[in-house]
Amino acid sequence: MENTVDFTIGKVKRIALIAHDKKKQALISWCEHNKEILQQHFLCGTGTTARMITDQTGLPVKGYNSGPLGGDQQIGAKIVEGGIDLVVFFSDPLEAQPHDTDVKALIRIAQVYDIPIALNKSSADFMITSKFMTREYVHSVINFRQQIAERAQSL
Repeated sequence: MENTVDFTIGKVKRIALIAHDKKKQALISWCEHNKEILQQHFLCGTGTTARMITDQTGLPVKGYNSGPLGGDQQIGAKIVEGGIDLVVFFSDPLEAQPHDTDVKALIRIAQVYDIPIALNKSSADFMITSKFMTREYVHSVINFRQQIAERAQSL
C-alpha cells in the first residue's frame, strides 16, 4: 500500500463559509465582493453565518448548526467524508470563543486532510483568485487505511 492517496478537488468547489460574530459582516462583504465567483460553487456554512450570507447576498448557502452548537464539528466531519474542498473561516483571534476546542479541531482536520483553509480576508482573497478555482486540483493525503492496518498489526 502507498503512504498517500490522491484526491481530486473538482472544478466546482464545495466551500465552507464560517465567521465568528465580530467577523460576520466582513465575511458577508467578502462574499458580496466575490459573488460572481462564489455562485459557481456549492456553498455551506455554520448556521447563523450561512443564514446571514444568504439573506444579505442572495447566495445559496446550506446551513449546518451554529459553531457553539456543533456546526464546526459538522463541517469537520464533512471534510473527513470528502464533502468539503475549501474552508473560508474569518476567525476572531482577539476574542476567546466558548467553542475554541471545536475551532481548533476544525483547523486541525483541514490540515490533516490537506484542505485549503483561509483564516482571514487576505488568505481568502489569494485562495479565491487562484488558478485552481477554475480547474481540478489533485492533492495527496495520508493513506489512513494503511495507517490503521499497520497500527492494528502492531498492537
